[in-house]
Order: sequence, then C-alpha cells, then structure tokens
Amino acid sequence: MSEVLKTSVPTLTPKDFATDQEVRWCPGCGDYSILAQVQKVMPGLGIPRENIVIISGIGCSSRFPYYMNTYGMHSIHGRATAIASGLKASRPELSVWVVTGDGDGLSIGGNHTMHLLRRNFDINILLFNNQIYGLTKGQYSPTSESKKVTKSTPFGSVDHPFNPLALAMGADATFIARTMDRDPKHLQQLLIRANQHKGASFLEIYQNCNIFNDGAFEIFTEKSSKPDETLFLEQGKPLIFGAQQNKGIKLDGFKPIVIELSEGHSPSDLWIHDERDFYKGQILVRMFEDPRIEGHLPRPFGVFYETDRPTYEDVLNLQIEEVVATKGKGDLDKLLRGNETWTIL
Repeated sequence: MSEVLKTSVPTLTPKDFATDQEVRWCPGCGDYSILAQVQKVMPGLGIPRENIVIISGIGCSSRFPYYMNTYGMHSIHGRATAIASGLKASRPELSVWVVTGDGDGLSIGGNHTMHLLRRNFDINILLFNNQIYGLTKGQYSPTSESKKVTKSTPFGSVDHPFNPLALAMGADATFIARTMDRDPKHLQQLLIRANQHKGASFLEIYQNCNIFNDGAFEIFTEKSSKPDETLFLEQGKPLIFGAQQNKGIKLDGFKPIVIELSEGHSPSDLWIHDERDFYKGQILVRMFEDPRIEGHLPRPFGVFYETDRPTYEDVLNLQIEEVVATKGKGDLDKLLRGNETWTIL
C-alpha cells in the first residue's frame, strides 16, 4: 500500500507580512492603522503569500506594496486598476488587491476604476479617502468638500465632491462598503468580507491626513460624537444608532428619517438592513449629508450592497475554452485579414 505524503502548510503571522522597509508616512497618519489591520487579517485568509499581489498607483497610500511581504507593484498615477485588471485576466488564481487614494483612484484614475467595477474582476479595491492630496502637499481632491480652502483653492473650491460609494453603485460594483482607520475591528471585518466576495470589491476607508487635512472625519471617529453620527450596518438588523441606542432610521416612502425609539417606536418599526436590496442600497449610499447641517442623517458604515455576477476573468477563460474546443487552434493571419479584404483579378 502506497503512503500519501502530506505537505504541511506553515502557519503565518502578521509579522510574516511585514517587510524590512522603513515605513515612511508622517507620524500619526491613518495609513499606519490600515497597514496594521491588513497585515493582521492576511494570515487568516489562507492564501499563500506568493499568490497575493498588491498593486498601487501614486500617492501616500501607494507606498503600500513596499511594506507588504507579498508580490506587488508600485505603478503609475491612476493606472493601478488597469494593471490589476490585466494581471487578473492572465493569472486568475492570484489574490489581487488595489491600494489607491481618493485622488489616484477617482481623478486621473477614475475612468479605470469605473471599468474595473463594471467588468467585475475578482479584485479588492481599497480606496483610502482623506479628502485631500497629501503626497503633493495639500491640494483639494475629488472628494474634498465644496468651498475647501487649500493651496490650489485659496478662495475655496467651487467643485462638487464625488460620493465614492454612489460612484461605485453607478458603475454596478458587486460589493460596496465603507469603514474607517480608527475602528480597527470594523476595518478588519470589512477587509475579510471584501476578500470573501467573488467579484469586484470596493471598500472606501476614511483615513485621516493629520498634516494637510487633520480631523476631516473626526465627527465620525471621536468617542463623544461617534455614536450619534455613525450608523453601523448589520445584515438582517434594524438601523439603530445613538449613544443609548435610542435612535433609528425609518423609511417614509423612499425618504429615510430619524425617529426616537423612546417616543413610542420600537425596533420593529425601523428599516431592516438587507445587503442584497439594490434599491435600498441606492438610498444608503446617498446618506451623505454634511454633518454640520442641522437635522442631518448619520453616516453609514459597513456593507451597503452585495450581489453575485460572473467575473470578467471567468467569462473570458470560458470563452477561450469554448473557442479552442470548437475551432481548435486559432489563425492569427485570418483574424488580422478579417472580412474587409478582397481579391483584384
């Protein structure tokens, strides 16, 4: 009787995903927390390091590949999503992660980001949003609020800002979520959820730039204001928030409104979150009001929407297999000639 030899898989730790490179971000930058959480969750994903690839563009966040002991590429401005798409198409077995920023991914790279999402490559996009250009020293970005005073807008920006999750929803992303750098446990959970999803995952991460835009998301992260300003979405559970868990969201037709549970309302009266509901997902991503406005809605965090759709690389390889099976080896000369040729007698 032959004996089957089993190859033991080494148990990895967060340290196994750290490199010997000095981490060069400003002290206090939110990128440190994101890096730490990614390194913490990676060992539990069960993916060999040699099968993980992290691709970035240009920006503070784009230093990421240097600090992860995996394969990676520090690419060019805005093109990380295009390069990642090509890699995934040719090597579908790899776990591909794109690390980008609100400028890199939504300005010069906005077109590539949209097309990756609509094509539904099985790629995880981590978009670090600090509402500013940090690497180039503080110019306003596509997500900066209107009237933002910066070095490039000394009298205030006249641009209307992008709502990243609404953009992802419009591009038909199959996984849309939001988290923050200063909630490590929630960030870890969302990283795991993004990886579990088969298809394009778009995870927006609120990230503080303490040098050029300090406190941009303070109202959502500070203990004194966080309970009343944030709404954490949980599948199958009512939308409840508040320091005493005494507030909730109810739909008045298609309009979300805040109600007090102490005023005769119960959790059964509230909106029950369903990640698979496309139409309610559209409403959730639009809960994006300026927290300085009186009577504003809380900002949601968690998984807004998830659906199943065939991935680009699966359909591509199926098409190749079908062509080979039915027609055999391709004829490049015939392909190049096409149907627009003729013979002169």
